[in-house]
Amino acid sequence: MYKTSEQHEVFRRKIREFAESEVKPIAFMLDKESKFPKEAIEKLGEMGVLGTPYPKKYGGIGLDVLSYAIAVEELSRVDGGTGVILSAHVSLGTYPIAAYGTEEQKQKYMIPMAKGEKLGAFGLTEQNAGSDAGGTETTAVLDGDYYILNGAKIFITNADEADVYVVFAVTTPDIGVRGISAFIIEKGWEGFTFGEHYEKLGIRSSATAELIFNDVKVPKENLLGKEGQGFKIAMATLDGGRIGIASQALGIAQGAYESALEYSKERIQFGQPICQQQSISFKLADMATKLAAARLLIYSAAELKENHEPYAKEAAMAKMYASDICLEVVNDALQIFGGSGYLKGMDVERAYRDAKICTIYEGTNEIQRVVIASHIIGRMPKSNIPVAKKKGAETGVRKKMILKEGTAEERVTKLVEALKADNYDFTVGIDINTPISKAERVVSVGKGIGAQENMELAKALAIQAGAALGSSRPVAETLRYLPLNRYVGMSGQKFNGNLYIACGISGAGQHLKGIKDATTIVAINTNANAAIFKNADYGIVGDILEIMPLLTAALDNGEPKTEAPPMKKMKKSPPPKVVPTWKRYVCNGCGYEYDPAIGDEDSEVLPETLFEAIPEEWICPDCGEEKDKFIEA
Repeated sequence: MYKTSEQHEVFRRKIREFAESEVKPIAFMLDKESKFPKEAIEKLGEMGVLGTPYPKKYGGIGLDVLSYAIAVEELSRVDGGTGVILSAHVSLGTYPIAAYGTEEQKQKYMIPMAKGEKLGAFGLTEQNAGSDAGGTETTAVLDGDYYILNGAKIFITNADEADVYVVFAVTTPDIGVRGISAFIIEKGWEGFTFGEHYEKLGIRSSATAELIFNDVKVPKENLLGKEGQGFKIAMATLDGGRIGIASQALGIAQGAYESALEYSKERIQFGQPICQQQSISFKLADMATKLAAARLLIYSAAELKENHEPYAKEAAMAKMYASDICLEVVNDALQIFGGSGYLKGMDVERAYRDAKICTIYEGTNEIQRVVIASHIIGRMPKSNIPVAKKKGAETGVRKKMILKEGTAEERVTKLVEALKADNYDFTVGIDINTPISKAERVVSVGKGIGAQENMELAKALAIQAGAALGSSRPVAETLRYLPLNRYVGMSGQKFNGNLYIACGISGAGQHLKGIKDATTIVAINTNANAAIFKNADYGIVGDILEIMPLLTAALDNGEPKTEAPPMKKMKKSPPPKVVPTWKRYVCNGCGYEYDPAIGDEDSEVLPETLFEAIPEEWICPDCGEEKDKFIEA
């Protein structure tokens, strides 16, 4: 029979006592207000819990991986959000530095992180890079002593509450995962900002937001590992992170089970406690069995990792199974509570909402099954399979003519000229309140509009553009500047017309999906790296409060707009020609051109290998010429 050590159980009692006294009394408030438990995390840092599995030499308390799993489990037992804060810090923020950092990087970053003086986070996920990290679009370009970082990361746990971030970016474009590198980023660096906190279904005490990078200067010494090792570092980190998420799922389920068990002993129906009804007792028996099985999987994976044995398969199994049964256990727990469990404020209701995310983040459970299968049946060969092309914009092919240079007046003039050249007639217009789904044109505003009085600028622009007025979801739902039926997005109104002018809208995925059928998209935003620009035909980088009045004046022909004729859908722009960014090399003997996307399978040159990285003994697959006989095209 497997049993934890007395040291483990002493540590468990210590964390449980802390969770019960410091976190549980405020858990309802944290959830209701989406409030980060700053004081509780600081106290955990003082207790050394934020450095649980790390050596004392580097600021930790020198316990094992199993102790760390127990800590996440016990915190999650009372609040899933607090559990994932610890998990993200230890497994995702600190581990890559501990495993791949130089001694200088460990001294500068790992020690204060393990001591709890600084909080860590991990930036991998992007709009087009979720389960497929090879879709990473954030870039880092070496310029002298610095890498210049541009792009954005979404759904980042600990977000603006963290101090140190491990961020992944493309350093060699167009060769897939071998072109990704890892960097250590500090909060407060110029150009590094955060998006709004996401409104989440569960784990609401965890701060989750977007990381935004605009020409952030990253010192060369903050490269983690070597260039091109980023994907390897990310995958190794996620292997360990899955133990943390499995522990979180176990803790959430354990707390729900204990609440249901206690309630079932107190709730009297038909003259006896409901736990004595066979239907309920069997539920409790199944719940307890699932929890025991999950716990053994998790603790086994933790011990394998602690002993430096292969554990990727076991961690995937633990994460997949624990999060799957977490949903089942909390569902049964809420069922045992009946109508009472469905009420806001009940612990089991919060656990029900917290549980779902465990099957999604740090690798969806579908991806866990891919990982497990690859270990038990082996990876299938990639025979003649070229690298998948990078995913295009969410809104399809766009011109991406973004105006950054010149005065604001000059940029506005160029935009208006381009729109008129596309046959947009600004002498006609529609009612500003036309339903979004029926409008031929829409002027839409995001949170960049600022104060409510600035909505008058948007209305004036809509009138002169001959358009209806719309908004992003936060403007309608949170700021309430417009009715809810005016917000555009996947969860709101879909725009199917011709011209969409987005003012101060960053370009969240759910918004972009609502405008993907627009013929022409115009973006106005201060952030040159905002996703909306990658999804627009035309754009102006600048302050919308300056640009909007200028654009309004430029579209004003001095007369009231005449009623627009019935909408006629215009054709989208033709796709631009894509030119590879890598250098092209051609055999001087036969003219064969090496393609990095395909590689040379017969010579064991993998896809995504640049010509420069091919071994010197490689020869032309067509005529046998040596590598040095190739010339740059």
